[in-house]
Amino acid sequence: MSDSINIEVVYALDQRQELVSLKLPEGATARDAVEASGLLHKYPEIDLEGANKLGVFAKLVKPDTVLRDRDRVEIYRPLIADPKAVRKKRADEGKVMKKGGGSASEEE
Repeated sequence: MSDSINIEVVYALDQRQELVSLKLPEGATARDAVEASGLLHKYPEIDLEGANKLGVFAKLVKPDTVLRDRDRVEIYRPLIADPKAVRKKRADEGKVMKKGGGSASEEE
């Protein structure tokens, strides 16, 4: 077995995404991958201690999670609005939603 693993680190922005491929030693953590990617320097708004969460293939992980070969570490931006609150507001306003989003009156 080799003593290094291949990892991708992804950070999605409004208009594009940053993807960095890395080779790290076995036993590297999600935090190690983000730090090695250089994205923390390029995007100083990333805050691993607070607002930003990390995931591997769309599953939340802690920064100290040990990675496996070919994992993709995702840096999630904080939500602008709470999806539950938005749905509740729409329901309170009496808007009927169709499956998949958008209002039901748009189906015509």
